[in-house]
Amino acid sequence: MTLRNAVAAMLLIVTAVPAQAQLRVFACEPEWAALVRVLVPDAELTTATSHLQDPHYIEARPSLIAAVRRADIAVCTGASLEAGWLPMLLQRASNPDIQAGRAGLFFAADHAQLHAPHDHVDRSMGDVHPEGNPHVHLSPDQLPEIARALAKRLGEIEPQRAAAIQGRYIRWRGDWNGLRAEWQARAEALRGQSLVVQHSNFGYLLRWLGVEKAADLEPKPGLPPSASHLSNLLANQELEDANAILIASYQDPQPAEWLAEQTGLPVVVVPGTVTGEAPADTLSGLISEIIRQVESAAAGASHDGV
Repeated sequence: MTLRNAVAAMLLIVTAVPAQAQLRVFACEPEWAALVRVLVPDAELTTATSHLQDPHYIEARPSLIAAVRRADIAVCTGASLEAGWLPMLLQRASNPDIQAGRAGLFFAADHAQLHAPHDHVDRSMGDVHPEGNPHVHLSPDQLPEIARALAKRLGEIEPQRAAAIQGRYIRWRGDWNGLRAEWQARAEALRGQSLVVQHSNFGYLLRWLGVEKAADLEPKPGLPPSASHLSNLLANQELEDANAILIASYQDPQPAEWLAEQTGLPVVVVPGTVTGEAPADTLSGLISEIIRQVESAAAGASHDGV
């Protein structure tokens, strides 16, 4: 066989193998899109929300309905975080593979131990999730289990890619463990520090770091800060030990800025989830950036106290 014939034969074999279709993924929040991107880099991703949006309140737009309709899997937080919009989205999309109890609907919260669950919930308590705090993507200890479960589910949906997905998960897990050890070392200097927060967005990470919550700008979970509540906070003696006011980038900064004017505390604004830009363009980058900002606030408070 001549070289030309051999090359032609190889090309024939390659073209005879059908191209592997892209896995189509609908992610409710950017953190899960980022995790899918680690496990299946060539996935076709649609993300319903951004770091500049409150994931509790999203409009079930026609473009999102169309994305769910053609998706192979939807990856969401669960624990009622998307209760105000996801059920309508699933109903209107009518994708039989992405429904409760089917492999095509993955809830991260189903694979985590949530903080602060409630046996009884009513409207007088505010926007409380009975299952517990859903913002588990900022839990350094629990995220690897969520990633493991997601890798397994993706492998079930795409058996021909299962080995590759598992391999990427193992590499990611090794990198994550190394970063977690680094974060633990940095946390030693933060234990006992305290912050004013708004909502429970950063609860898992702050608790893991040993950082206390001095006060909450929200009078009740999910309710916007009121003038009377903010005024009452000024009498909170725990504010004297606070280092800063920490809010997410999607939250209205005005309440935090008002309290800052009254107390002299700095306002620290960080993304509540993964963004499209470094350093918070990955889950590990997001956590590293939040820790850096908290460290900076603690260092500034220590300097002021000298």
